[in-house]
This record gives sequence, C-alpha cells and structure tokens, in this order.
Amino acid sequence: MCILFFKFDPRPVSKNAYRLILAANRDEFYNRPSKSADFWDSSNEILSGLDMEEGREGGTWLGISKKGKMAALTNYLQPKIDTNAKGRGALVRNFLTTDLDSFSYLKKVSSEGHLYNGFNLIVADLSTTKGDVICYYGNKGEPEPIFLNAGIYGLSNSLLDTPWKKLEYGKQLFTEVIKQSQDLAKEDLVQELIKVLNNQDPQLPDPALEDQGKEHVQHVLNEYAALCVRCPGYGTRTNTVILIDAEGHVTFTERTMLNADINQWKTSTYQFKLET
Repeated sequence: MCILFFKFDPRPVSKNAYRLILAANRDEFYNRPSKSADFWDSSNEILSGLDMEEGREGGTWLGISKKGKMAALTNYLQPKIDTNAKGRGALVRNFLTTDLDSFSYLKKVSSEGHLYNGFNLIVADLSTTKGDVICYYGNKGEPEPIFLNAGIYGLSNSLLDTPWKKLEYGKQLFTEVIKQSQDLAKEDLVQELIKVLNNQDPQLPDPALEDQGKEHVQHVLNEYAALCVRCPGYGTRTNTVILIDAEGHVTFTERTMLNADINQWKTSTYQFKLET
C-alpha cells in the first residue's frame, strides 16, 4: 500500500506560495532491497530512490528531474498479482528519461496498460516559463489519461480521489497543513507534512476498502487502514515531501527506514532550481 497527497497551483498569486506541495508514503516489505533517494549519476540530473529487487532493478516509485519531469506511482489493490507482468517501477523511470510530454507519455502507457498489474501514475512537466502540466492515468480506470486542474488531490491504492476513509482523513490533515504553508518556515512545513504521513490512526470501518480488498484477510486490511502502515515485516518505510515554489526552487526531502528497523531512520534533503 502507498499513499500520496498533492496541491497543484500552476500560477500561484503570491510569490511566497508553492506551485506544488506533495507528500507521499512508500509502503513495502522492509527487507526489499532499495536505494535511498539520490541523484542517479554525476550529472545530478534525475533524483529518486531506486528499487533494487532482482528483476526490478532501477525501477522507482517517485522521482523528479532538473528538466521539470516528475512522476509518482501507486499500485492498485487487486486480488491476484500476475508475476509475469511487466515491472511497474519502470513506468516512472521511463518518464523521467523520455522526451515525450506528460500527456503523450500516458497515452503511450495507456495503450500498454494491460501488460501490467494494476497501477496509478501521476506525471508532470514543470516549467517556470511555460507553466506546469500534471496528468493522471490508472489502468483500472478510464481508458484515456486526463489533465489535472489546480486543486488538492489524494491517491492511494485505488483510483485518483477514491473516497477510502484513510484517503479522506489524510486529505483533511494535509489540507489543514497547507493552509498554513505561507506562514511556516520551509523546514517546519516539511516536518508538519511528515507528521501527517506518520499518522497511525486506523480509519475503520471502511466498506470501500473492504470491498476492493475482499480477497484479502480482514485483519490485514485493517492494518492497511491508517496513513502509516505497520505490519510485521511490511509497512511505511519511506516518507517523501516535495516543495516547488513560484520561482522553480525545489526542495526534496526523504525520510527512509534503515536496516528494516522501524526505530532507525535517515533524513536527506536536496535543493535545486528547475532548468525550465
């Protein structure tokens, strides 16, 4: 399970406002090999964490480039996983390295959507001069990708803005924080968003989550019903916050678990300016 929230305002009225505020959790098996967020190579062009699972090496769930490409992926909760399907982490990686614009890329992905297990994909072209464009496609939803208008969105392991209780609750907490965003120091805003991502209050009962996950054992679904998931050997192991201001300054903060130990964490922050 994963969850993310974002506020998108491509033309903020105030210079102190943020064009994009994104807060995301990655939930995964604690022992699945991964690399923490870093630039991929010495060019310092693309920034993301990386999946290092055998056969899935180099895929990612969330990343951004200095050229203004950004992408985020969540899996879709489904009863049966096809182990022979294509790796979904490549969907983010391929967008970060493509010359295609966000909508064209998702059009291409949508034509191949049946080759993957269920997923949701948010992709963005962020440009200080031309304006920002964000698009969405989920292979268990409508056949065509869509452009997103300015607003506040939530995405978990169903389609965009599906009203799971945890998503609605998280969106409410996220909204309360970003209402204060212009009054908070950047570091304090990041910490408040990380606090939201680590909320462990289960939002039960949730008939919508139970219906989609009816093939799963009930007590497992109950453990998925909080923003921060904690199960034996599985759960929230990475929090990520991305802030982009009116002038294109990016602050990317990742808090990630170390050594599969819920008591050991490392926080890294990267700052740069978009080149577009």
